[in-house]
Amino acid sequence: MAASTIRVTLKRSGIGQPKDQKITLLGLGLKRVHKTVELENTPSIRGMIKKVIHLVEVDEG
Repeated sequence: MAASTIRVTLKRSGIGQPKDQKITLLGLGLKRVHKTVELENTPSIRGMIKKVIHLVEVDEG
């Protein structure tokens, strides 16, 4: 059985955000606005997304 994945798209820039949120965006692989990455649906990734949920759009599928 394959692990489920989620697609995360950066919708707002990290400029002006706290440093820990900028580092979290880089950890998710999001460097540019409108870039989309597909990540494994794990608790650690979910926690990272929760930290920057106001900057990203999540598509579970």
